[in-house]
Amino acid sequence: MSIQLERTYEPLTELNVIEVIRELNYFLLEQENELVVNEIGDGNLNLVFHIEHPATKRALIVKQALPYAKVVGESWPLTLDRARIESEALLTEAESVPHLVPKVFKTDRTLAVTVMEDLSDHTILRKALIEGSTYPKLAEDIGTFSASTAFYSSDFHLHPFEKKEQVAKFTNPELCKITEDLVFTDPFFDHDTNDFPEELIDSVEKLWNDEELLRNAAQLKYSFLTRAEVLLHGDLHTGSIFITENSTKVIDPEFAFYGPAGFDLGHFFANLALNHLSQNAHAKEPFNRESLQNYLLETISNTWDTFENTFSDLWHEKAAGPFSKTNGVLKDFLQQTFQDSIGFAGCEIIRRTIGLAHVADLDSIENKEVQLYYKKKALELGSKLIKKRSSFTTITQLTDTIRGA
Repeated sequence: MSIQLERTYEPLTELNVIEVIRELNYFLLEQENELVVNEIGDGNLNLVFHIEHPATKRALIVKQALPYAKVVGESWPLTLDRARIESEALLTEAESVPHLVPKVFKTDRTLAVTVMEDLSDHTILRKALIEGSTYPKLAEDIGTFSASTAFYSSDFHLHPFEKKEQVAKFTNPELCKITEDLVFTDPFFDHDTNDFPEELIDSVEKLWNDEELLRNAAQLKYSFLTRAEVLLHGDLHTGSIFITENSTKVIDPEFAFYGPAGFDLGHFFANLALNHLSQNAHAKEPFNRESLQNYLLETISNTWDTFENTFSDLWHEKAAGPFSKTNGVLKDFLQQTFQDSIGFAGCEIIRRTIGLAHVADLDSIENKEVQLYYKKKALELGSKLIKKRSSFTTITQLTDTIRGA
């Protein structure tokens, strides 16, 4: 059965998804009977199809939002508008960093579809890091991505009217609510979405009863709720990055919204920190383990340095407004962003350890006692980053803290 684009929404299948891409003329008409279609989505929220012509190796990705969370089912309804937000975020990001995001060929709001560049020659960063791979351009690319998208979407660059229009366009209440609950709320209380082994209960209850931690987590949540500073990816973990030796692509910005500038950086730092912890178990040979962990810490450090330098260069070249030339304004913004990123990293570390959505870095440690040990270490590290974030003044302090976890 063919799908007409003016029809109402219905989920695509391997049998009818070709109708969506036909008008692009990406594949020759006579090649259509030779196309190979596979549903490849393994995420929590969407359908993803890979369409390839085997002889030419030309391929496309078709991503369709489902009206519910795939990980739970129809009992957790979700807006289809997140497909619009994702495609518009990719297009907006491409205005400043086209080499760091997949190319978008087509969007369809009725079907909640985005057709984009195939990245099958790339590897998911999380998987690569667990396996011990390193990438020399990663820090520069993520630092550049974060700084460029932040500056060009901020009040430092945009006219106030345009900035407020952008904030309205990227208002994303349903997916932000997921973050508000799963990152900033549920892990800090005895909530039924939490997921952790029984043996962690003492460490978890200690966290739940730590009033200083809860107060600081509340501050970070309030910042997330209220500070519409820059356009964020909203879910910048190592599963949202495709990588090769010479290419980095940031994918899946369906959680995009305007929020505090340190949020994306914090998520990225947290996921590298979790991999750093897990390498104590994954990397069997001591020298290799030390080398991998040094690389991860250098990546955190170099990402921040690139962010700081890139944002500063853009500020000096293009910042608008009467305070753009005032000494200390840029420094204050960068310091706030840095300390925020540390606190947000702490929240991400905790939620990835005991919340609903875990990371394979820790969960794939085969020895359960070892896994429990490093999950306890993760909770201690996350708590420290949240409570002590205001005392951090240099990136070296952060990497030293992670090294000592």
